[in-house]
Amino acid sequence: MLAAAACSAAFLAATAVASTVAGAPVRIVAFGDSLTAGYGLPDGDGLAPRLQAALAAKGIAATIENAGVSGDTAADGLARLAWSVPKGTDAVILELGANDMLRGIDPKVTRNALDAILHRLKERHIAVLLCGMRAAPNLGADYGTAFARIYPELAAKYGVPLYPFFLDDVAANHRLTQHDGMHPTAAGVGVIVARILPKLEDLIARVRGEPPS
Repeated sequence: MLAAAACSAAFLAATAVASTVAGAPVRIVAFGDSLTAGYGLPDGDGLAPRLQAALAAKGIAATIENAGVSGDTAADGLARLAWSVPKGTDAVILELGANDMLRGIDPKVTRNALDAILHRLKERHIAVLLCGMRAAPNLGADYGTAFARIYPELAAKYGVPLYPFFLDDVAANHRLTQHDGMHPTAAGVGVIVARILPKLEDLIARVRGEPPS
């Protein structure tokens, strides 16, 4: 009887711990450049707080840390990866490459940096949502093709979900971009949040070991 009671108590304790872990907020880092940082927007209108609020509205417990740095290239992101994505992070929204494209950096350099980031995050068992970017037409067809291949090929290599174009339905829309024609307004961020949210929900389900929606 005592042994049975002890086993029962141990089972209940383990169940309670598992429930606590399962109910704990998923820790997410939004890791990117000015598009992630919320350039030109008031506090609270950037990607990280808006995504966290959208998840909370659906009853999903998550914290999203803003680790966007304006001007960062993929190589810059790689250089600060260790301290920008701290211990205890469950998932990363990876959005880098726009500045590489704007500077005309060789797509091979961008690919290698993103590859290294994904490799290190995989080693740390951190789930990733990879956000793609497109090259401006003035860079030429060859550059655009090489650049566009980076994201789907790396997503396939590492088995991570891909949001194909971070500025989908926002780029080149003057009603959704700031005066520079590149960075989203608060309304533009709203479009990004609405479109990327299902992918993020699936990523959170993956972190929790749940089937995707």
